[in-house]
Amino acid sequence: MTDIAVLGYGTVGSGVVEVIDKNNASIDMKAGGGIRIKYVLDLRDFPGDRVESILVHDFDTILNDPDVRIVVEVMGGVEPAYSFVKKSLLAGKSVCTSNKELVAKHGPELISIARSKNINFLFEASVGGAIPVIRPINSSLTADPILQIKGILNGTTNYILTQMADEGWEFDKALETAQKLGYAERNPEADIEGYDACRKIAILSSLAFGKNVDYENIYTEGISKITALDIVYAKKLGCAVKLLASSVCEDGRYYAMVAPFLVGSSHPLYGVCGVYNAIFVNGESIGDVMFYGSGAGKLPTACAVVADVVDAAKHLDKHIYTFWSDEELKLTGIENATRRFFVRVSGQSGSRDKIDSVFGEVSYITVDEDPDGFGFVTGPVTEKWFNERLKEIEGVKGRIRFE
Repeated sequence: MTDIAVLGYGTVGSGVVEVIDKNNASIDMKAGGGIRIKYVLDLRDFPGDRVESILVHDFDTILNDPDVRIVVEVMGGVEPAYSFVKKSLLAGKSVCTSNKELVAKHGPELISIARSKNINFLFEASVGGAIPVIRPINSSLTADPILQIKGILNGTTNYILTQMADEGWEFDKALETAQKLGYAERNPEADIEGYDACRKIAILSSLAFGKNVDYENIYTEGISKITALDIVYAKKLGCAVKLLASSVCEDGRYYAMVAPFLVGSSHPLYGVCGVYNAIFVNGESIGDVMFYGSGAGKLPTACAVVADVVDAAKHLDKHIYTFWSDEELKLTGIENATRRFFVRVSGQSGSRDKIDSVFGEVSYITVDEDPDGFGFVTGPVTEKWFNERLKEIEGVKGRIRFE
């Protein structure tokens, strides 16, 4: 019997307990022995709940119990999660977490401690919810150098953009609906401004390239400035707007960014809608591998956490090697990246003379919903060149990159 403790009894924590209770026989069989939840840690009380008899409020109760071999951290945030996880690892307890903030900020250190103690720090659920992507990058795809990772890594923003496209809603209405349905937090900043996706691509990039990618060095834009009119133009162009996170190794240089992109109808990510996530991994020999599934939610995320618990139980005294050093990976700025841009402008047709003189040959586009404005599409240009020249254009209402 392997005793575990769950830190945090919120959405994911309660899901972990539910999954273990519901699938106990199958989980025990796959773990090679029984798994028992000995403690649940939370500041709150839950009278009448299934965990009432095993609920504790003092972390030291868990830390000082030698029978607890695995700690599940699903509290969220950096503190006190970081302190609890570090103490657990130093005490010889393996840790499984869904906390992408913790992993992105302290991953190399916590992995190093686990390695020194011959235990494990596992975090499959920190990226992509139920989608198994971290384990394949860390094991199945290790024979081939990874050149690129790109995908939709945040279900909240993907739901919002899908509703804007399907229902014609403005951003605020789509966000409000996402919050009512539980897809967005009361404070949605981390999702809508791209910070959540940024942390996730930092984790995936660190695993893919073997060195630590600091999420604070990743260029990040969110979707809060995307309007219903932008979506109308996107449809006219045969595209959908998606928040994409990507990292690329090209000629020994590494780029990473998070931003809204126009994705054409022939692209596999075009049809990824609602709260679903999709992640492309491109290898030198294997080409593209795509991971797709529910990227968030109580039970999908809990299942990924419990899968790590099973893995940890099968390797109680053996470290599962994770290729992520604390050496920082130097990222190249995105200013030299080349791509096309869509620009939305308010103004009379005379503005086109100025645009032609600044950008050269562009394609113009109009829609009935924007009688006082228009859009144009540039040819392939660098980010730096584009941004310098865009300053010369009056009445710019928005711009979106093409994938």
